[in-house]
Amino acid sequence: MRYLEESKFDVVFTDPVIPCGPIVAEHLSVPSVYFLRGIPCGIDFEATQCPNPPSYVPRVFTEHTDHMSFLQRVKNLVFDVQNFFLCDFMYKPYSKLASEFLQRDVDVLDLLRKASVWLLRLDFVLDYPRPLMPNIILIGGVNCAHKELPQVGRAPFLLLILTDVCVCKSVVLCSR
Repeated sequence: MRYLEESKFDVVFTDPVIPCGPIVAEHLSVPSVYFLRGIPCGIDFEATQCPNPPSYVPRVFTEHTDHMSFLQRVKNLVFDVQNFFLCDFMYKPYSKLASEFLQRDVDVLDLLRKASVWLLRLDFVLDYPRPLMPNIILIGGVNCAHKELPQVGRAPFLLLILTDVCVCKSVVLCSR
């Protein structure tokens, strides 16, 4: 820790599923950038304050689509209730560790809420669209291999997303 304190880092870039990075960022009083696909129990939705209603957004392993019957919505809610217990079980040791290390009462949710930027490896082609906060940047496909598409017809254009970070993507449209 002494080395980290003396190095005067500007930011902590971490995956918050195991919240040691957020604890270190809080200790060093530097901003944190999170790079993740998602937290299994859904605490990332609560930390970013993004709406995630179980009546509309299908939960993992339910195999529901975004068009659900009443009984499917109830099943979706039941799947969502277990997340509260999972999060408590999963992050209680880290909350205790953070409180002891930072010498004040703190829990993991408080640490996650202090993120400056969330880089989510999501893509709305594969995942259901959902509301996002301004500090969330989607970088889906960053772990995928590049494959050439068949050249039937091309219409290249540039898509710019302007936030605190400028992301440029070259997109090629193919028609049959």
